[in-house]
Amino acid sequence: MSEKNVQKVRLAVQWGFLLFSLYLGVTFYRFVLHFQSGGATPFVERPNGVEAFLPISALVSLKGWIVSGTINDVHPAALVVFLSVIAMSLLLKRSFCSWVCPVSTITELCWKAGFKIFGKNYKVWLWLDWLLRPIKYLLLAFFVVSILVFMAPDSVSDFIAGDYNKMADIKMLDFFVHLSGTPLVVIGILLALSFLFKNPFCRFLCPYGALLGLVSRLSPVKVQRNESACISCGGCTRACPSYIDVMHKERVCSEECVGCLRCVSACPKPEALQLKAKNGKVIPGMVYAALVVAVFVGGTLIGRATGHWHSSITKSDYQRLIAAPPVEHP
Repeated sequence: MSEKNVQKVRLAVQWGFLLFSLYLGVTFYRFVLHFQSGGATPFVERPNGVEAFLPISALVSLKGWIVSGTINDVHPAALVVFLSVIAMSLLLKRSFCSWVCPVSTITELCWKAGFKIFGKNYKVWLWLDWLLRPIKYLLLAFFVVSILVFMAPDSVSDFIAGDYNKMADIKMLDFFVHLSGTPLVVIGILLALSFLFKNPFCRFLCPYGALLGLVSRLSPVKVQRNESACISCGGCTRACPSYIDVMHKERVCSEECVGCLRCVSACPKPEALQLKAKNGKVIPGMVYAALVVAVFVGGTLIGRATGHWHSSITKSDYQRLIAAPPVEHP
């Protein structure tokens, strides 16, 4: 398959994961509704995949794993998904952001629509870009230092076993179902900006993306330019959603590279721009696509196979937690 057709595959993978995320959300809503209605609605099994949306719980679980040597059984899938995404970034660049992440899929849809409406996507002034980009790293540093460095082992255990953590998925659902006030305004502004600018949330505010970007620096897979074959058309640079000047790079090592391969697909000279491993071996786009899906899905399957997927929270626990007054953070 031509490298230009890889984008069709990427979009199919993106939308497949987005639709699956929506399925998880609807199923989890029905699960919670059963308890909220006192059993008036049919019971459906809780989809453990919703824990993919609990990165803070995953980070605390990681600290607990480091300290105790065991993975807790409250939200084990959260840690499994987190580690799978880290593995993706370590092996295959920041591919999670451009192939799997539902937020990135929605924002990409927005800026593409904005391009059709306005005839272009605007670019943030360079000085403002440099001023805003550290925000996501500061947020990342806050979470990493607060949890992995300063959070005491006893506090980790108490948090994991506490009702606040047990209700994390329910509170996450409640946040989106009853979205209003400041959060609604902030999300609305970010969506509106996404029509004008490419991926403003991912570029400036997402601490998850910041972590994956730093990890991806270690990835052996990079987009590489063959200077002798390059015709300096600039198509690769224009295609890059992260504004990397690909045309003047020998090897794209930037943490902003999301592994979308749009630059490779846009190159009119297939031999001029290729995805290569550190040993110089070319990795075809379809092979890369298969690897991205295999690492992410494979990680979750390993979690299931090793018994680190299903939550130990019982039906009676959920009934108590959902019927009880909101639990405040300790």
